[in-house]
Amino acid sequence: MSTAPHTSLTAHVMPIDIGEHVLRSGFIGPQPVLALADGQVVFVKEDGLTRIHPHGDAAILVAHIQHDLVLTGGEDGRVIRSQPDGSSSELGHEKGRWIDALTASPTGAMAWSTGKHITARDSKGEIRKREAPSTVQGLAFLPKGYRLAYSHYNGASLWFPNSEATPDSLEWKGSHIDISTSPDGRFVVTSMQENTLHGWRLSDKKDMRMSGYPAKIRSLSWSHDGEWLATSGAEAAVIWPFKDKDGPMGKPPRECGVRPAKITQVAFHPNALVLAIGYEDNCILLCRLTDAAELLVRVPVKGQGSITALSWDKTGKRMVFGTSEGAAGLLTLP
Repeated sequence: MSTAPHTSLTAHVMPIDIGEHVLRSGFIGPQPVLALADGQVVFVKEDGLTRIHPHGDAAILVAHIQHDLVLTGGEDGRVIRSQPDGSSSELGHEKGRWIDALTASPTGAMAWSTGKHITARDSKGEIRKREAPSTVQGLAFLPKGYRLAYSHYNGASLWFPNSEATPDSLEWKGSHIDISTSPDGRFVVTSMQENTLHGWRLSDKKDMRMSGYPAKIRSLSWSHDGEWLATSGAEAAVIWPFKDKDGPMGKPPRECGVRPAKITQVAFHPNALVLAIGYEDNCILLCRLTDAAELLVRVPVKGQGSITALSWDKTGKRMVFGTSEGAAGLLTLP
């Protein structure tokens, strides 16, 4: 077990009283944003909090806050974009269905799913639809071009929405949940119901299995250079090497942030090999990969739930987080 961090950043954290389960966090420019499970989107401003209810009385099931975009999908079947001024606009409505997964790309494309049905919307607003082999669990755009990866039972698929071609299949038996693509587009990785990760090298569909987790992996984060993939699901952040052609095959993962509590969220710094780690007891550490040095960001507080959201801004100078019991905070690095 690692020793306790000697340096603390706790004095640089501004607490935010949110009061509800924080589903997702992020930034719109310099402004922190939190999507709450009860249906609120909260913009954290210098003069206080702006709370809006884009889905009315309906709960938010999934959210995507990235690239200056706030997207939410609700139990009302609506996909909505929210703005810091309190306005919102409906981008999709799957009547009578819940939105199960949601993603967006830096170019303005977005996609959502309900059951087996996928909707892709390009940057011009043009809609394409597709039916997956089974219920879609995760969505992620590849970094180049208009191509969508989605996970489902027995594998994943890659779809060009603007093409009539059949989606490319990535097969592996079992239930695949979340999906992530490497920043260079060489690898696709899914988390599985069986407490493992599964990956494919897209050049030849070579399989790679990453196992040994005591719990499900529900948070994945790539380093800015694409050479490392950090994951939750254990009492240490498990970080797999992806620099070489074969990715992590035949190589052991690195571990950092070992504590007697399972990790629930991981988020790599956007410009440095520094990993933010959130735990089920709401502790947060920063771990530097170069020398395994640790900095304490948040001391665990009983009754405040687990870390459910953890995000850096584009500059890497600020980080916003939230918990399952409605505690939240904003770290500003000195």
